[in-house]
Amino acid sequence: MFVLFFARLREQVGTERLDLEAPYPVTVAALRELLTQKGEPWAQALSDNKLLVAVNQAMAHPDTPLKAGDEVAFFPPVTGG
Repeated sequence: MFVLFFARLREQVGTERLDLEAPYPVTVAALRELLTQKGEPWAQALSDNKLLVAVNQAMAHPDTPLKAGDEVAFFPPVTGG
């Protein structure tokens, strides 16, 4: 499984991609919790309640299940203009 970070999240955590090895978190919420345990700045970056998540390029919810080979992307809300 690999995790992508976009926009300001990439800058906050200092990486654009993180490869995870088994065992994998079973849901998006569990993955988010696992990443926040990496300490600051991870906890701060992932604590935003407006943060969006996509799994395999489809919008996801905290209870979305995860499996090996999934691509998970975290990104801030996008505004247009």
